[in-house]
Amino acid sequence: MLGAFLLLLVAIAVEVVSTASLPRTEGFRNLPWTAFVLGGYAASIWLLAVVVRTMSVSVAYALWSGIGTAAIAVIGATLLGEQWDAVKVGGLALIIVGVVVLNLHTPH
Repeated sequence: MLGAFLLLLVAIAVEVVSTASLPRTEGFRNLPWTAFVLGGYAASIWLLAVVVRTMSVSVAYALWSGIGTAAIAVIGATLLGEQWDAVKVGGLALIIVGVVVLNLHTPH
């Protein structure tokens, strides 16, 4: 299970890097960056598919989407110049709480 969790963290990291790189695609007009982003998304989904062989899909996807969303929100605010406000922080907190509840509720 530890191996699956570590592989899931790699999948999340690949997806976050791909998403953070989206602005560089210039609306998919910059072909090298477009290939990088699409390749990253494909690799991330493939890794997620490998993970769900040993981890329940509901927990794996909740972690993948929740941690990924939180990470890209932080990257957006710190590296991409996006603004934070109370609504964004509250929404992010709800996502984190949801992921925690799913993990606590799912039998391991």
